[in-house]
Amino acid sequence: MNALLITGTDTDAGKTVLTTALIAYWQTYCKTRSLGVMKPIQSGTGDRELYDRLFSLDQTLDELNPLYFEAPIAPPLAAEKEGKRIKLEKVWQSFERLCQTRDWVLVEALGGLGSPITRETTVADLAWDWRIPTVLVVPVKLGAIGQAVANVALARSRRVHLKGIVLNCVKLCSDDDVENWAPVDLIESLTSVPVLGLIPHLSDPTDLVKLAQVASGLDLERLIPLS
Repeated sequence: MNALLITGTDTDAGKTVLTTALIAYWQTYCKTRSLGVMKPIQSGTGDRELYDRLFSLDQTLDELNPLYFEAPIAPPLAAEKEGKRIKLEKVWQSFERLCQTRDWVLVEALGGLGSPITRETTVADLAWDWRIPTVLVVPVKLGAIGQAVANVALARSRRVHLKGIVLNCVKLCSDDDVENWAPVDLIESLTSVPVLGLIPHLSDPTDLVKLAQVASGLDLERLIPLS
């Protein structure tokens, strides 16, 4: 499939930083090929507004984000507050259209891999239902190893095609911090999933030149269709 789902261990893990880095890289180095970006469901102001402001995507807000709710809470609760239902068929149709018309489609999930989409399904279920390759963002902090192990176990239980893990320094962290909190060799040993790179802490996460540089330091052969 010509698409990639970016999910994380939880909210604020760094999904948006990885997504913006990959978009910046694509628009810098893959200019001859078309890119589609999607935030399937959004509750409250956030990523769709950021992507619309930072990038020229040639997409409407509805294509960028098919389902939107005002309240910044879990989608099933936000939908109930507005007297609406979550129409996953609409989201799927938007995704399918993008896959048919773009060379590559980048999808940023809401919340974490276990975040609810409806009262019966999670992001992990969506990843399996859509058969979409997925990358897991793990923030570098105390407890990162356990979060990585637990989320990989969830992914396996839902049969998610997990391509790899990307570590993200949400806060400024030293090499020692990374080694003590999120050692690559231990995470790979416990999960049997490759770590595809580390995103350093970014003082300005909207600097497109820096974001493209950050993406170039990742294992792009596993993340981006380079040819």
